[in-house]
Amino acid sequence: MAGDVLDEDTRAALADFYRDLHEHPELSLQEHRTAAKAAEALTAAGFATTEGVGGTGVVGVLANGEGPVVMLRADFDALPVEEKTGLPYASTVRATDADGRDVPVMHACGHDMHATCLAGAAAYLARTADRWSGTLLVVFQPAEELARGAADMVADGLFTRFPKPDIVLGQHVAPLPAGFVGHASGPVMAASDTAAVVIHGQGGHGSRPEAAIDPVLIAASTVVRLQGIVAREVPPAEAAVVTVGRLQAGTKDNIIPDTAELGINVRSYDARVRDRVRAAIERIVNAESEAGAAPRPPETTWTHSAPLLVSDPDATAVTVAAFKEHFGEQRLLPMPLVAASEDVGAFGEAAGAPTVFWFWGGLDQATAIAAFQSGDVDALPGNHSPHFAPEIEPTLSTGVEALVVAARLWLAERV
Repeated sequence: MAGDVLDEDTRAALADFYRDLHEHPELSLQEHRTAAKAAEALTAAGFATTEGVGGTGVVGVLANGEGPVVMLRADFDALPVEEKTGLPYASTVRATDADGRDVPVMHACGHDMHATCLAGAAAYLARTADRWSGTLLVVFQPAEELARGAADMVADGLFTRFPKPDIVLGQHVAPLPAGFVGHASGPVMAASDTAAVVIHGQGGHGSRPEAAIDPVLIAASTVVRLQGIVAREVPPAEAAVVTVGRLQAGTKDNIIPDTAELGINVRSYDARVRDRVRAAIERIVNAESEAGAAPRPPETTWTHSAPLLVSDPDATAVTVAAFKEHFGEQRLLPMPLVAASEDVGAFGEAAGAPTVFWFWGGLDQATAIAAFQSGDVDALPGNHSPHFAPEIEPTLSTGVEALVVAARLWLAERV
């Protein structure tokens, strides 16, 4: 199959599709234009296509005789990030987020590349349906950045309205050399939990702090104390991350506000560690409020969660062997545990099917390889950076080929 996946015209058309998605990003739960483009691509390829699954999700089904049901998945939401790539197709889009704020929007995580590669792979597999049998279930998922899109689609009957998969296949573009494929077995990406905290105080004039109860001070003490959880409550052999990514309070420098808000994110790889860290966060938030004489207890709401992403060891070993045969061992890279999270695992859990997940590179080869050799990988633009935009080629071709190789491996072969 090597070399026959994308001809020059198809590659050019997919590159245009990618540039269009990149230039017109949409926030989570707002991906209406993107969903329409995905649905149009699936319908043109001959799939029975359904829109509006779990919000803005798109599902395509191609039944092609007896055989396994193989699910291919890509996400397609963007982030509230102002693009700084300088590309001619850079996003200048602004949108209103769920809190009513005007924000810039960018495909800073590569989901536009994910969607493009899935569209290309689906079209190729449909064109070559004489070589395989079974059923392709193609899923374009919204709201991955909120860690809810997969669960929303499942709740909307994904596996009752459509064929239940025997295997779930997914991939993510990463700050690796373009043309390379990264793989891992077992736990691949961390579980993620997000908490919104409201700390209560008593407002007053900045010149008379003794007549007020300062929630900013309580919040600041809480932030510092939270950093001791991983250092002092998580065993050294385990891994976890606690990040306070949001601290908001007040309207003016000489006014002590009534409340302060924290946004806390947790990453973990073990259920017991996850429970311990969450409990420690609630304990510290409550204790610091009490120590600061808050007039009432804080409010802690766990808003978003993504499960630990496990790439099934047996299915991963078979898939990686197929990648080695197709790409050559020199283009495969073993991956360490990744502290970022993905909700794709929710599909496999709900379907009772193994999930296989891999990464592939999107950065200029020479630059990325030099950074890896020098140990200066932190200098490379990574996912969620305003400078992150994959090289179109060979990123696009590699992503399409990886999906096709994996899908054909698990579908029945026609002789």
